Amino acid sequence: MNTTPHPRNTPAHTSTQSPIRPSAQTPTRPSTPSPAQSSAQSSAQTSAQAPARSSDQPSAQAPARSSAQSPAQSPAQTSPRSSAKSPARSRVRRLFAVMGAAVAAVAVWVLAVPVGGIDLTVRMGAGPQPVGPVAVVLASLAAGLAGWALLAVLERVTAKAGRIWTITALAVLALSLTGPLGSATGSAATLVLLLMHLVVGSVVVLGLTRR
Repeated sequence: MNTTPHPRNTPAHTSTQSPIRPSAQTPTRPSTPSPAQSSAQSSAQTSAQAPARSSDQPSAQAPARSSAQSPAQSPAQTSPRSSAKSPARSRVRRLFAVMGAAVAAVAVWVLAVPVGGIDLTVRMGAGPQPVGPVAVVLASLAAGLAGWALLAVLERVTAKAGRIWTITALAVLALSLTGPLGSATGSAATLVLLLMHLVVGSVVVLGLTRR
């Protein structure tokens, strides 16, 4: 008997392989920029923002400058014109005041003599003389022009010309009232002449001293 053991048919050994495990992927970390890159980015941002800021600043500063300069320039521009016009206006106003005084005196004469029938005469060296419209106009213009000339002289001499002239004019007006009291013939003529003096004096004083 053959005692040689027959080899047993052993099953093919299968290699036990461990299941493939997926490798755990580590999350990618954001790369931190280097100092050179950060400085380059900051310089690029400032260069991009600089035109925008420079374009905004002139537009914001322009109204402020224009609004600050316009009030300062307006008086300088208008002052020569106003200073040139003021003497002309003053002369015209004073001329109208003198003429207005003469017109007011003639109006009083018309109401008293032609309308009221008052015998307006004054005592003169040769006897009583009637007071006509020509004498009224000449006397009124003479008083007004004399007052104007005095005021013009005072304005060149002193800064208080208006006050000094007003006091002087009122004093002259008060002295002029003594003329009709001694020269007019009759109470009616005296009252008319006093009224003429007061009217002419008031128009001249108010007209010449008005600013």
